[in-house]
Amino acid sequence: MKPTRWARIHDCGDDLRHHPAAWDRDGFTRLLRAEFTKFRTVRAWVIALCAAAVVFVLLSFFSAFESRAPVPAVPTGPGGEAVSDIYMFVHRTLACDGALTARVASLSGAHTPLSPTSGNAFGQSPKGQLGSQLQPGLAPWAKAGIILEPDTNQGTAYAAVMVTGSHGVQMQYDYTDDSPGIADAARLSSPRWLRLTRAGDAITGYDSTDGAHWTKIGTARLARLPRTVQIGLFVTSPVYFPAGAGAPTSSVATATFDQVSTRGDLPGRSWIGDPIAGFYPTVPSASTWQQRSAGTFTISGSGDIAPLVGDIISAQWAGASIVNGTIAALLFVIVLATLFATSEYRRGLIRTTLAASPRRGRVLAAKAVVAGSLAFAAGSAATAIAEVVTRRVLAANGSYLFPQSGPALARVIIGTGLLLGLAAALAVALGTMLRRSAAAVAAGIGLLVLPGVLGSQSGNWLMRLTPTAAFAIQATLPRSNLVTSAYTPPNGYFPISPWAGLAVLAAYTAVALGAAMWLLRRRDA
Repeated sequence: MKPTRWARIHDCGDDLRHHPAAWDRDGFTRLLRAEFTKFRTVRAWVIALCAAAVVFVLLSFFSAFESRAPVPAVPTGPGGEAVSDIYMFVHRTLACDGALTARVASLSGAHTPLSPTSGNAFGQSPKGQLGSQLQPGLAPWAKAGIILEPDTNQGTAYAAVMVTGSHGVQMQYDYTDDSPGIADAARLSSPRWLRLTRAGDAITGYDSTDGAHWTKIGTARLARLPRTVQIGLFVTSPVYFPAGAGAPTSSVATATFDQVSTRGDLPGRSWIGDPIAGFYPTVPSASTWQQRSAGTFTISGSGDIAPLVGDIISAQWAGASIVNGTIAALLFVIVLATLFATSEYRRGLIRTTLAASPRRGRVLAAKAVVAGSLAFAAGSAATAIAEVVTRRVLAANGSYLFPQSGPALARVIIGTGLLLGLAAALAVALGTMLRRSAAAVAAGIGLLVLPGVLGSQSGNWLMRLTPTAAFAIQATLPRSNLVTSAYTPPNGYFPISPWAGLAVLAAYTAVALGAAMWLLRRRDA
């Protein structure tokens, strides 16, 4: 193999360090240019970098193409967010202003056993109903109360005041807004009185412990609220996570309402019961109601009125395909960046490089910057293309995609580029420390890839404390404090925030570069 031009220009050896022009050649900009020249003059490295980007896109495409999981249309809330809108609704028509008052005398719940045949994330058992073998247990976000909405369509604007399983009294509206009321749980010995009033577009919720002394919880303004609305009693119960269980089971809640009274113009004289079903199929046996007397009702319901979160169907998370592509590209980057550092040791050219640039720390920094910048550029471009491709493929397959804002998309594209760039710099540091390609590649894979494989079996601590935490930068699925869900890596979530995860990788890279710099200055070339 012929020596490259960058090797020949340093044949003068150590004498060059004493030349008046040596310090100019040692400038960091010239070092960057020299290291970039080294990289681009090795065709195999350039081809490998391009191949990493192509493999990234292709693997993302095939991962999305194989995810054939068509789902029904998902309702969206007033803000455009995906929502779950399933409940049992016993209602009447209210014209203009008015109010509904009711006492929640009791609230109980049950759920299916946690077994391979138990309920799934759709809130139903495999046969479409809860069945007879229920276990007692009230879901923390089981809800029973009063709700007002323009109509019974999924995703419609609403305001509600409710008793919950373990979050006390709450006033919630439009799926994402929440105001707390009485904190204690409702029991037979301490029931809760609820009231919801309408005055134009303003809906106000109240609660009371005795039906005589009322406390205002909050007021919601529902824009463009029509003159005629639906107001009534509702019950719902989301999937239930028993203690120590990572998988959900179907649940149902049953509430008894009494002392129900209305105020205002209610044209219809009778109550109407409607099981409202949205994305999750409603459980038929759980959608029941009975009017025991003029002001007493027993209502059972299953489902939720809340933001839709979680990787309900794996194909719905476009990021799953992007993660697969990133892992493949990461393997290319680890090997490529390691060779960029170790090839000079293998060929003995490192002596020439250090003779021409005696500031060894700056030489290592230049290598890391060049490798990291090239990986960042290739990774960002590949991610941008893969995002467009995978979302189109998933949409063509009939899979629902959670709405993704512009800033979130930009964060994924730039963040994935930074992930690969930092990984390249880390691999350069490992190559400099170990000086052996095989050992450095193995160390890089052990730090950057292996923890992600083992993460879900380790209580997620590996996903917080190892460089694999940087994959959190690709998380885009919504979270909500109003929903109990399994926010775990297999479900498209990470146990650390996106930028904090990237910071973990940056810290490892900084430490590795510092150690490599210390060794480079103290060892013979």
